[in-house]
Amino acid sequence: MGCMGFCSLSFYWFPCSWEILTYAELMLTCIKSLDPTYCCSVSWWLCRLSMVQQNIVDELSSTLFDQIQEYKNKTLAHFGELENVFSYWGPLLCDGEGSYFVSAALLEAGIAEYKYGRIDQSRLYLDSAQEACGLHLSLTGILGFRTIHQVNAKSQMVLVANTSRPAAGEEQETELTGTQGDAVALKNARSSVPGESDEFCDILRMPRLLENENDSGNENTKDPCKKAVPTAIQQAAVLAECLHVSRRSRYDEMSGWEMAPYIELIDSQEESYFVVRSLCDILRIRWESTRSRTKQRALLMMENLVEDVGNDFPVAAQRAKLVFGVQMPTLPALRKEYGELLISCGIVGEALDIFKDLELWDNLIYCYRLLGKVADATSLINTRISVTPNDPRLWCSLGDVTNNDDHYKKALEVSNNKSARALRALARSAYNRNDFHASKMLWESALALNSLFPDGWFAYGRVAWKDKDLQKAVDAFSRSVQIDPENGEAWNNIACLHMIRGKSQAAVQAFKEAVKFKRNSWEVWDNYSKVLLDTGNIQQTLEAVKMVLNLSSNKRYNIDLLEKVMTMLEEQPAHLSYTQEAESVSSTSDDANHETRKSNQLLDVIGDILQQIVRSGGSNSEIWGLYARWHKTKGNLIACSEAMLKQVRSLQGSGLWHDQKKFTKYAQASQQLCKVYMEISSSTGSQRELFSAEMHLKSSLKQAADFLNTLEYKALDDCLAEIKNLIGSA
Repeated sequence: MGCMGFCSLSFYWFPCSWEILTYAELMLTCIKSLDPTYCCSVSWWLCRLSMVQQNIVDELSSTLFDQIQEYKNKTLAHFGELENVFSYWGPLLCDGEGSYFVSAALLEAGIAEYKYGRIDQSRLYLDSAQEACGLHLSLTGILGFRTIHQVNAKSQMVLVANTSRPAAGEEQETELTGTQGDAVALKNARSSVPGESDEFCDILRMPRLLENENDSGNENTKDPCKKAVPTAIQQAAVLAECLHVSRRSRYDEMSGWEMAPYIELIDSQEESYFVVRSLCDILRIRWESTRSRTKQRALLMMENLVEDVGNDFPVAAQRAKLVFGVQMPTLPALRKEYGELLISCGIVGEALDIFKDLELWDNLIYCYRLLGKVADATSLINTRISVTPNDPRLWCSLGDVTNNDDHYKKALEVSNNKSARALRALARSAYNRNDFHASKMLWESALALNSLFPDGWFAYGRVAWKDKDLQKAVDAFSRSVQIDPENGEAWNNIACLHMIRGKSQAAVQAFKEAVKFKRNSWEVWDNYSKVLLDTGNIQQTLEAVKMVLNLSSNKRYNIDLLEKVMTMLEEQPAHLSYTQEAESVSSTSDDANHETRKSNQLLDVIGDILQQIVRSGGSNSEIWGLYARWHKTKGNLIACSEAMLKQVRSLQGSGLWHDQKKFTKYAQASQQLCKVYMEISSSTGSQRELFSAEMHLKSSLKQAADFLNTLEYKALDDCLAEIKNLIGSA
């Protein structure tokens, strides 16, 4: 167990038979040194042993991860294909056992990858395991009822399991629960699952399908969940798929409903192994505890499940079946989850007793804080320290309560500088003191002890950024997303760092991932729009700008970015006309027409954005100026003049006639307005616009007495003279 001592990992509990695990590891290691031709399964058992060690610690261990990867690869090399299994065991195999071993090896490999958050690799192994055991899953919709008092049937998501088993499969069905007597006794002993008439909830545990009620007498129209009778390994594959579904997408209200069909399929089976049924109950509890209408039932189920798992029945021989093929938590981990569920239900006192019994000091401190008894937490920890003064966990917990760095340093001392938690706490403390360089060094030391800590890599990247070490910051955030691919904030930071370093294309790729997980963050979309424009993707730039508007209630927009896009679109017509001429000569004008349509589409999009800003009432002089330019590009001079007039009016104010900068903007806008008036007059032959321009310029020049010697004043005066000439010549 040196790997756990090296990393100074904390245990959920110290098993009373710890020497058994140590002896098993020593024995398997000795057997491994023998002739490998006859000991291929040793790697499989060592992989299982390493997974047991990982499951009893409360953090992911990089040392155990390396061991599991090594043993897993050797196991799959020997048992990952049916031919290899037959060549190893040969005539010793019974019917169907070859595919069982292949499925089990692939399934356990998928669970190991899932444990360490390697979702894509886990997906590959689980697909292969389903194929090896002849399981084909598909989701469908059937009308049914979800509540007891529901009147109208609604579409219910149902999982259909099509299985292809060997001919001897029917003879092996009784293996699911052992003897029939054991099966009946187990069913009677289980108390974790309440019946459909549960007094706590009117939500059915499994939907009552309309198809079953209408055709109850026809065996060909039974519940799809009950058509096939999956074998034990197939049931384990279904639950592994359920775990994968829960992790493959963002956690929201729908993720639980996506898991429901898998849970209900296993619940519908008459016979299942103990660990398979228990994991199914755990998954249901996790789902139902997130819903207010089923939370009380979930609490009752968890209480009964903890009691069932802790009972002497079923015996070890029944519990051990397929125990490595499901991601079943240990009893202490299950009790910890029960305590956390109690806290979420407001039952802090009972949770306090559980955490005290498990010696989970951090959870205990949290409970005391909820009860307003921080002094009691401190007293309890000091009492425990007097008993076990060399436990670094206690010193770290004391540091958390008192916020004193000396306790973390003491934890390092008693652990021989191997307490990753103490190093992380000291790193956070240094960051809060703005000592970024010291914090960076401490994070490096902590991550050297245990690198499988996504929050640690994120914090390390942030402090490296503060310390202006951009390369280490990028590397740290990259490691963070490797461990947790759904960390949208880390993806966003990677993209921003690429922006700072001028790598727009790399920034675009990172932002694509960031917006998947931070879709409701207008800041991410705003940064995304900037790099999209740098790469020349105008259409996606405008889509990102529109997302910023929608997410910020039309209060946030980048005027400089919109002006750049408008300038690019204004420059395109001349280019397009030239292109069209050249293409007409060669009789291939399709590309030119395509470009023209694309340009018009982009103009429509930016027009929608400008109209959205204007209608929201948050427009200013710059927006009105862009809006006028858009109308002019579309050829609508009347609307252009109206927008420019609003731009001019928005520039007027009390300080206009005494501020050089304000007057310059006002004069430029007035001159552009008058030029549009002249264009309208020239095209329509009307003098009304000319008189409006003359009146506006006279009024402006009269009030601009402080700027008689400026170029802007002279430009307005020349424009007035030109308008007078046009009026006189008409």
